[in-house]
Amino acid sequence: MHVFNEINLRHIRGDVFGGVTAAVIALPMALAFGVASGAGAEAGLYGAILVGLFASLFGGSPTLMSEPTGPMTVVFTAVIAKLIASDPANGLEMAFTVVVMAGMFQMFFGAMRLGKFVTMMPYSVVSGFMSGIGIILVILQIGPFLGHANPSGGVVEILESIPSLFADIKVHELILASITVAILFLMPGRFKRFIPPQLLALIVVTSISVLLFANGDIRRIGEIPTGLPEFRVPMFSPEQWQIMLVDAIVLGVLGCIDALLTSVVADSLTRTQHKSDKELIGQGIGNIMSGLFGGLPGAGATMGTVVAIQAGAQSALAGLVRVVLLIVVVFWLAGLTAVIPLAVLAGIALKVGIDIIDWGFLKRAHRVSRKGTVITYSVILLTVFVDLIVAVGIGLFVANVMTITRLSALQEDNVKAVLDPDESDLKLNEREYTLLKAANKKILLFYMRGKMIFGTSRAISRKNSEVEGREALVVDMTDVSYLGVSAALALEEAILDMLRAERSVYIAGANEQSMNRLNNMGLISKLPADSIKENREAAIEAASS
Repeated sequence: MHVFNEINLRHIRGDVFGGVTAAVIALPMALAFGVASGAGAEAGLYGAILVGLFASLFGGSPTLMSEPTGPMTVVFTAVIAKLIASDPANGLEMAFTVVVMAGMFQMFFGAMRLGKFVTMMPYSVVSGFMSGIGIILVILQIGPFLGHANPSGGVVEILESIPSLFADIKVHELILASITVAILFLMPGRFKRFIPPQLLALIVVTSISVLLFANGDIRRIGEIPTGLPEFRVPMFSPEQWQIMLVDAIVLGVLGCIDALLTSVVADSLTRTQHKSDKELIGQGIGNIMSGLFGGLPGAGATMGTVVAIQAGAQSALAGLVRVVLLIVVVFWLAGLTAVIPLAVLAGIALKVGIDIIDWGFLKRAHRVSRKGTVITYSVILLTVFVDLIVAVGIGLFVANVMTITRLSALQEDNVKAVLDPDESDLKLNEREYTLLKAANKKILLFYMRGKMIFGTSRAISRKNSEVEGREALVVDMTDVSYLGVSAALALEEAILDMLRAERSVYIAGANEQSMNRLNNMGLISKLPADSIKENREAAIEAASS
């Protein structure tokens, strides 16, 4: 595996155009996310530069543009609020330490080659989680949209303060935010090829605020520090380290999901294949560096990635070009950003939040799956009003339980208990049919097929009720390709029930894997020497004698 990402000069023109286009989009988004998080506009810029730089250098998806994203910003905003509330003096430093820890977790996931498993989550849970994050991001903009800083606390506190916020609306800022949203929603598609709507809104609304509301009481970004960012020494709190650890895991996993899903989008556009584990390592390095220098956490950004590819980006050189342009802004053009109204950034963040909500699935979820709909909306409510971790945890648990239940039902036909051959659809040869018919339901034929994984253990246990009152049990494993632990334990219980009743048990046609599983469990040693038969007919003959 090469250390560096795919960087070459074969498509330099397309990479330069793609990088410039991505930088134009990244600037307003980084400023908006920085302000929305509470860490400041400069934190958004530092995050866009550092995450973008190291992910482009060391990642595994050449055209992926990495920067602060809506989901990562929402989680980080909650982390900042939580840690500052517990330790006002050091809370912000601890929050940046969480970003560093999240990056370490991402590198660990990549080193352990877990990339292909990160996105293997039920869509109903992912949709609910992302939609919940989008709703939170929208709610976080209510105060700034109306001209106020958000009240301290979470979503509930903001919703409770809505009456007071509306009672004292700053009209000028409301107008600016509304114009921003109007531009973002109403800008014709044919113009978006020449200038991103976010940048147009930033320029137009900032100009309006300077020309028409110069004397108004409008909140603006203010001076952004120029030069190199300050190194943030990692800081831990003995009282908060457990909370910091959990927050870092959540932030890290979310960043992995965000980056890899966007990498899939990039693959579909470029007809290439990203290296998921290498991408996680690159994302991890980027977030570690961002946290050490006071930047927001980041991940692959779908919007920036798509427009960069459409502009011609084909290698990681585009990402480096984008970073260089953002560095120019920080070092030499930061003064131009000082007059940007916070209202325009609120409008941009509001549009991002609306776009994150999975409207396409929510509108038809009830037609696709009622149970999936319940999970999706439950995860949304838990994400918005309780906790992100609780939402994902409960959503995954319920989804997995429902999946196991469905697997058990679907695999019920893979486990058959045959007493009367006339009442079964199992294909028996003439000799097997005659012997079972003559046994007059004294022999129970236990037939299984396919992969006996955990979902079939319930079906085996239910069929086990047929064992009672039988003189012999024949377990036909001829068509079993794999015997899982859960299914083996359920089968063991049925066999031991017969042995305890001093009845005969025969196992027929088991393959090497199944025999090894039963032997390692110690079950084979409990059976008489003649209990293992090569085929079903031989086992039924032995049970009949």
